[in-house]
Amino acid sequence: MAGGAGSVPSRLCHGALAWGLTALLGLAGCAGAQAPTAAEQQAGEAPRVTLAAPTDEATAPESAAPETPPPVTPAPTPVAVPPAARQAVQDAYDAVQKRRWADVDRLAPLAAADPVLGLYPRYWALRNRLQNRALPVPDAEVRQFLADAAGTYLDERIRADWILAATRSGNYTQALQVPAVADSSASVRCALLLARHQSGKRARSTEVLDVFQPVADCWDLLDQVTADHILSRKELNGLLRDILETGKQGNADRMAGVVFDDAAMVQYAALMKNPRKWLESRSQPRSGVDFELAAIALSRLARGNDRPEAARFIQERWAGWMPKADLQWVWGQFGLVAALNVDPEAARWYRQSGFVPMTDYNHAWEVRAELRAAPLDWKRVGEAIRKMSARQADEPVWRYWYGRALAAQGNAEAARQYYVSIVDDQGFYGLLAAEELGRTPALPPQPDPLDPAWTAQARANPGLQRAVALFDLGWRREAVPEWNFALRGMSDAQLRGAAEFAREQHIYDRVVNTSLQTRNVTDFSQRFIAPFEGQVAAKARLIDLDPAWVYGLIRQESRFITDARSRVGASGLMQLMPATARHVARKIGMKDFKPGQVNDFDTNTILGTNYLNMVLQDLSGSELLATAGYNAGPGRPKRWRAQLLTPVEGAIFAETIPFTETRLYVKNVLSNAVYYSMLFSGQPDSLKARLGTVSPMAGTQTALP
Repeated sequence: MAGGAGSVPSRLCHGALAWGLTALLGLAGCAGAQAPTAAEQQAGEAPRVTLAAPTDEATAPESAAPETPPPVTPAPTPVAVPPAARQAVQDAYDAVQKRRWADVDRLAPLAAADPVLGLYPRYWALRNRLQNRALPVPDAEVRQFLADAAGTYLDERIRADWILAATRSGNYTQALQVPAVADSSASVRCALLLARHQSGKRARSTEVLDVFQPVADCWDLLDQVTADHILSRKELNGLLRDILETGKQGNADRMAGVVFDDAAMVQYAALMKNPRKWLESRSQPRSGVDFELAAIALSRLARGNDRPEAARFIQERWAGWMPKADLQWVWGQFGLVAALNVDPEAARWYRQSGFVPMTDYNHAWEVRAELRAAPLDWKRVGEAIRKMSARQADEPVWRYWYGRALAAQGNAEAARQYYVSIVDDQGFYGLLAAEELGRTPALPPQPDPLDPAWTAQARANPGLQRAVALFDLGWRREAVPEWNFALRGMSDAQLRGAAEFAREQHIYDRVVNTSLQTRNVTDFSQRFIAPFEGQVAAKARLIDLDPAWVYGLIRQESRFITDARSRVGASGLMQLMPATARHVARKIGMKDFKPGQVNDFDTNTILGTNYLNMVLQDLSGSELLATAGYNAGPGRPKRWRAQLLTPVEGAIFAETIPFTETRLYVKNVLSNAVYYSMLFSGQPDSLKARLGTVSPMAGTQTALP
């Protein structure tokens, strides 16, 4: 290959839930086709675009607030960087990777002469001491660093580390006195809540549930508030159930240790090892702990190979013993596991779950199970969406599907209102809503040319200069947050200027992601940048591929980073796995191909476009299936297609892809392709036409990697 919950808030992030259970079930695809880090992922970054409305509905566009006149910025004076100092920075970076902290301490004073990156070795050394619980917190040294780094990204990062270190050491007063961190992590939020709780202002259970994530500092918080009886037994059980749903065994065992005493933990370990054997050895539960253990064991039966037989066992042996709400939660777990296995029975299990509170992740899969059910019952789709929290149901994806459910039941006017509410969203569902309304997608007017003074201001911005220096060294993990920090508080014109500065530096992912942050101006020349002067399009046309689709895929894959490398080893502009690159090179007769060539622009795009074309032909010419196959491997969409009971529209197939990464990937690539098509051709393009219809087809074998 190439690559919200009922009546209670969801307690765990969607990403953890999505990743964990699919991994447990063996469903997590080899994510070769992705941006190199989470910071580059597009999901959640969808900008907005105005779509052309029918004449009788046309309205004058809102006028944007007048932009502040551009500043008079003198040309930045070139910064002289002593070569020895920059080398010390690089040597310190290497020492950090090898955990040679004595070397980092030695190099930090030498690196200080670098006026751009000189603070980094000092920061790395200080952070290491703050993270070592065996060492005293160097408060005086931190204060001096903050004075020297005031207003920078490292200023904020070291404050976060200081809060964690102070709380871990029991210096709660100091932790609470550290100036606030704007974008705090779950660890920092948990540490601050623990510091406040230990300082006399007791935490409320709602606060704990709101901040908790299964990370070290949150476990410290949970242990303390549990000892202080802040959370009820029901709330603790809910946390355990949510973590069990993620499939992350270590976290589940850690949470079970909070919920259960030693005797119950013995039973918990036994049921997790073999839930059926444990259940067969038990009699009717009597205590609250017995009921909770039984509910967990019953839910684990869903992960076996024969869910129908397990369900019969539950009905015959346990249904009469369990409280209704517990049994409904168990059926919700059966529904979730079945849905993630693309099992047609998923909707049937979910329908037995009633209105029991579930995680946002599980509520979403109940809707997807109904969308994939045969026959499709739009009334049940609407009912499943109404089970969600108001916040979750307000997301564009569920507003679109609720509109479809209303329309199918004859309530056209209410459906229209739902479509109108999301039609300005530039993502997948905004485009689909426009087509439901009969509107023709159109690009927004290109804004007035940007005054060069704004780009000049960006060039002179110290934070952006630091980020560029880090990009030049290939340190993307450090460069991306440094760049993003520098963008805080910028106006639309400043953001466009920063995006142009990134374009000058050929940092194309920052062009896109920076421009996406504008609020009143939509600059498609930045948001849908098409670099490399048509070379990619030319290679696509050579094998009769749609250039708009190829550009849409690259925008999602790598954001046009030619040397991008994913966490699983996919490389280059089109994120090719090594085995895939070798396979394609052999098939097309590329002589003397070597793995080291995969990041070469021409080699990567030739291999990538040819592989995409191979996947397209292997999947019946469907861009939808081929896009999924490029990300997850062509065998998987074949299996998902084979498990259909009836033809489904492409949007339903896309929404019910069981891999979270692939589902988002497909939506983003195909909506990207629509906009690139309109940019390249000047003509409207239909997302529905690209999606088509997917029909059941036997056969899951493929000769492609």
